[in-house]
Amino acid sequence: MAKKALNIGMVGYGFMGRTHSNAFSQAPHFFDLGYKPVLKTICARNADKAREFADQWGYESSVTDWRKLVDDKSIDLIDIASPNDTHMEIAIAAAHAGKMVMCEKPLGRNAAESRKMVEAVERAGVPNMVWYNYRRVPAVTLAKQLIDEGRLGKIFHYRAKFLQDWTISKDLPQGGQGLWRLDVGVAGSGVTGDLLAHCIDTAMWLNGGISSVTGLTETFIKERHHNITGKTEKVGIDDASLFLSRFDNGSLGSFEATRYARGHKALYTLEINGEHASIFWDLHDLHRLQYFDHRDEGRTRGWRSVHITDGDHPYMAKWWVPGLQIGYEHTFIHQAADFIDGLTLGNPAAPTFRDALATDLVTDAVLKSAQTGQWESAKD
Repeated sequence: MAKKALNIGMVGYGFMGRTHSNAFSQAPHFFDLGYKPVLKTICARNADKAREFADQWGYESSVTDWRKLVDDKSIDLIDIASPNDTHMEIAIAAAHAGKMVMCEKPLGRNAAESRKMVEAVERAGVPNMVWYNYRRVPAVTLAKQLIDEGRLGKIFHYRAKFLQDWTISKDLPQGGQGLWRLDVGVAGSGVTGDLLAHCIDTAMWLNGGISSVTGLTETFIKERHHNITGKTEKVGIDDASLFLSRFDNGSLGSFEATRYARGHKALYTLEINGEHASIFWDLHDLHRLQYFDHRDEGRTRGWRSVHITDGDHPYMAKWWVPGLQIGYEHTFIHQAADFIDGLTLGNPAAPTFRDALATDLVTDAVLKSAQTGQWESAKD
């Protein structure tokens, strides 16, 4: 029996547009889904590049105005993979039109925008999801299972860092394609909303809510040439951000993100310490979970490296034979599959827009604390 089509309208053809397109294309080849995802229409401001992208990825058509996607009655799902300043308007319009909505992270440029997006999708009753893909790394999903089973016992510490080095040069401009993340008007913030948002979402998924934070930020290069205005303008985003946190469960957290860590392109690590056991994970070795259990026999007690490739590991039964690993792009495939499964089962897959709002409340609190020098509430 032919499966019902899930017609997708994608906004954005950059890095995330490619990852999302690949995810929807590949998911039905490996997962038994209740719907057949169809790449219906790609939207981008440049008509020629939109057509090229449509041809390369198999979209049926291309447009340059996202409103045409919203008005197209044949499209079921609007997927927003465009810069941060476009998220709110597109998501709200899509929800008002009764479309399902998926959106890249962060949900909004700040919690105020995100709250409006949450209200829109919940008022419309449309399925929604935010692409926090690191939840779907099999090793991280296994960590979640072990924590939920009580293997670690009471959690004492959570620490995470996300390090890059691509903005160190003072000659790098801000604004425009590929560099909009340096433009505060488009991005909303720097590494706090871009990199730490990933760390925060994963942390709250694994360890529960964050109640309060104290943080500091720094912008190392104060002015940059702006590609859009052609002028030298003040840099409004944060280049580095660090904060301490208290979790609802009483544990303490430390978080760090920077684009000024020479030698690191995307070093994302997390460690969790509990009364019985500890967990460590590194994006550069994403198919492994480091695990220490104090209850092991003393003579052989130590850190073990669990290679996440067996069929009883999360998601891995859908892929290759044991011993053969998967990579970054598969996390998006898992998320697309989980979203579609949620539609089939009537059980929304996380993170929803409301879940992502909780992350934006934390990032807002970090930025506020950097200004006030005080502990700030991370709650609504």
